[in-house]
Amino acid sequence: MELIMEVLVIIDMQKGFFKNILGKRNNPQAENNILRILENFRKENKEIIHIQHLSTDEKGILFSNEDRKFLKGFEPLSNEIVFQKHVNSAFIGTNLENYLRDNSIDKLIIVGMTLPHCVSTTVRMASNLGFKVILIEDATITFEIADYFSDKLLSADEIHKYHISALNEEFCEILSAKNFLNL
Repeated sequence: MELIMEVLVIIDMQKGFFKNILGKRNNPQAENNILRILENFRKENKEIIHIQHLSTDEKGILFSNEDRKFLKGFEPLSNEIVFQKHVNSAFIGTNLENYLRDNSIDKLIIVGMTLPHCVSTTVRMASNLGFKVILIEDATITFEIADYFSDKLLSADEIHKYHISALNEEFCEILSAKNFLNL
């Protein structure tokens, strides 16, 4: 039987996203779900990777040193890997793919923010690169977005449902935190 090596990938849990400038969000329990999964991986001495977005746009919410910092409780431990990125995908401009392959990791458990941007882009790329991906849907965060076709806002829940539906089965397996932790 082939051994499946898995890693928890936590995407962009950084202070800049929590300045209340992005509008309403979904999944108010997401941070707690991510922390529960993180604690489980730490307790079982499983591999953990943190992805940190470093915006190159001076107007970006993750440009300042303070906004780039990890949220309290999500700071990497000394034995956990951090990959810093400048674009939506955690694979572009980083050594993430090489690290995963060099360490025989073929299964990614992905959580974090924001679902329609960095999370979904990373999920799609991971799948296209041949990795098995599990996305924990209630351990992701989405903000409302202006509708291109009207002057209305698309709700965070609506956007979340769309992205989860689009990713499901084609790019990843979707699980709730509860179902994942009970596997």
